[in-house]
Amino acid sequence: MSRSRLNKGLVQVYTGNGKGKTTASLGQAVRAIGHGYKVFMLQFMKGSKDYGEIKTAEKYLPNLIIVQSGLETFVSKENPSQADIDLARQGLATAQKVIKEGHYDLVILDEINVALDFNLINLDDVLEMIKTKPDHVELILTGRYVPPKILDHADLVSEVSLIKHPYYQGVSARKGIEY
Repeated sequence: MSRSRLNKGLVQVYTGNGKGKTTASLGQAVRAIGHGYKVFMLQFMKGSKDYGEIKTAEKYLPNLIIVQSGLETFVSKENPSQADIDLARQGLATAQKVIKEGHYDLVILDEINVALDFNLINLDDVLEMIKTKPDHVELILTGRYVPPKILDHADLVSEVSLIKHPYYQGVSARKGIEY
């Protein structure tokens, strides 16, 4: 029995200085899982298995895979360690592979905007990943300091208030994403 897929996966960005970007993306993940979709989340610059979402996913949500690509320590923007750089680049390589394979309906790249701002990963690589994702894959990028070029490729951008929404571009509410 085949499972349903999105006809058109969009690009969402959750940014801003307020709390709730990761939480919003996890809420979107739960909604998608409720409709039978498979979700992959890669957390940049995070390395602690003590996060509630990891425990919840492992215990209750087999259709949510969470991979961390960072250390447990804070990353210095001015002087990131080589380990911070290496882990972020490994995370990006994992994300590129997962997106290209297309086995997941929703892919969340948590704190990718911060990894870009800290120059841990290359913006052109992220833009290419966005441009070449399979049509059925919904992609969420979270974190402060979103680069303007990422905003240019986004279908939905949320900060403290709504910035963009695909509804205004003629995209109807989609099961598993908006409800």
